[in-house]
Amino acid sequence: MSLRVNQALDEFMQRFIRFSTTHPEVTAMEYDDEWPSTCYRTNGNETPGNLISWEPVLRDQITDFSELSSALELTIHPDVAMFYTRYWSDNIFAQHPSGALQLLQAWNEDDFARLQQNIVGHILMKRRLRQPETIFIALTDQDDFILSVDNQTGEVMLEQVGLLPKEQVSVDLATFLTEIEPTLAHC
Repeated sequence: MSLRVNQALDEFMQRFIRFSTTHPEVTAMEYDDEWPSTCYRTNGNETPGNLISWEPVLRDQITDFSELSSALELTIHPDVAMFYTRYWSDNIFAQHPSGALQLLQAWNEDDFARLQQNIVGHILMKRRLRQPETIFIALTDQDDFILSVDNQTGEVMLEQVGLLPKEQVSVDLATFLTEIEPTLAHC
């Protein structure tokens, strides 16, 4: 299944890069030398606070969630592991037939570590509430609603934080990635 996620994510990132050529504002941000990333499109004259563009970058080395899995005594669904470890990227706004969303990604190693800490917190909350374990992948424009992947089935679900998933949004992550299109900021 993860190979399908690779292909679908690669295709989505290419759609996003094409979209950014006609909407450069989606990749404009203030340069921060204290928050480095290979995503910055640098020219050697970067000054903190100046606007600079960025783009998703395929990682040279794929990391994994083995330490996280070991700590939680849980195998992270391979689709989610691939989703979060294939690219360095800022979050990306997109549109799904079910609504607007902000796809979550990791900007650099520190951001990836923070992402893993947030996943641990989310999993522990789900366990405490005796709910099926899910892993978030996107924010929605609805207050307290996220899109998550059911760690057992791989289905993409709409979930209100702290509650059971409300509805299935897509049969799996690869299919979900083929159903979304980049858009301007909205969440």
